[in-house]
Amino acid sequence: MHELSITQSILDISLKAAREQGAARIRSIRLRLGPFSGIVPECVQMYLDLLAKGTPAEGARLEVRQVPLRVLCLDCGREGEITRESIGCPFCGSLRLRRLSGKEFMVESLEVD
Repeated sequence: MHELSITQSILDISLKAAREQGAARIRSIRLRLGPFSGIVPECVQMYLDLLAKGTPAEGARLEVRQVPLRVLCLDCGREGEITRESIGCPFCGSLRLRRLSGKEFMVESLEVD
């Protein structure tokens, strides 16, 4: 349910940016999301379809760019990327990791007319 308030914020940010650029219509909203952002893009799109009715963002589509989960291994000291399927250090296999990225959530850009 938190996607509703998040979507309202995305819409507000997008409408303001479009207005500042003199755009009449928003075609797409590009988001950058980390795997642990807690955002479900399909839910955001559903709420966007509802919230954007009657605005320049009506009919806008979300485009999501997933950011990899980067970690620092506390055993070998190297930085690398992990996935949910392979959670150990890609170099030594250690599970003693510090997250360097993965919670990103931002409006990256808009496609407007």
